[in-house]
Amino acid sequence: MSAIDELRAAVSAHPDNAWAREIGYEPLFVASPEARVLLISQAPGRRAQESGIPFDDPSGRLLRSWLGTTDEEFYDPTKLATVPMDFYYPGKARSGDLPPRRGFAERWHPPLLSLLTEVRLTVLVGSYAQRRYLPGRYTTLTAAVRAAPDHDPLFPIVHPSPLAGVWRRRNPWFEEETVPLLAARVRSALA
Repeated sequence: MSAIDELRAAVSAHPDNAWAREIGYEPLFVASPEARVLLISQAPGRRAQESGIPFDDPSGRLLRSWLGTTDEEFYDPTKLATVPMDFYYPGKARSGDLPPRRGFAERWHPPLLSLLTEVRLTVLVGSYAQRRYLPGRYTTLTAAVRAAPDHDPLFPIVHPSPLAGVWRRRNPWFEEETVPLLAARVRSALA
């Protein structure tokens, strides 16, 4: 059993995740020590949790287009790791999904990320990842994403959710300027 498999088993067995085991959920993250690009995202959506495939939805298609990756590249763990702030679907909120559980990333990210020794680029997808990995630097998601070019090897982006469509329409510079830079950095990291 690999160290990543051992960590996955530890996450699953932890008492805080008993509720997930009871309904048949497995910890949803994709990782390999060879991965060159790391996506740190929010938490799996219901569809992704049920299929066992991260970003298995329209948000994922948009994200793959922003990254400039094929489906094969995106889902190849030796190229790209996907590590959400919580490895389980948190449930439905009034608008969108509930947030990742507090303390989950603090407990499980350090041992997992220590195994990803070849990562060259870390894409911070959405405000939850940005608050954790760019703490106190920005007061808004817009400010963090606008400064993305300055954070190599970190690259903050907006979440590709339909709920962020209004943000994208109000900030056309993101798709005009930031997305091409993101795709270029991903290509460079994968090369």
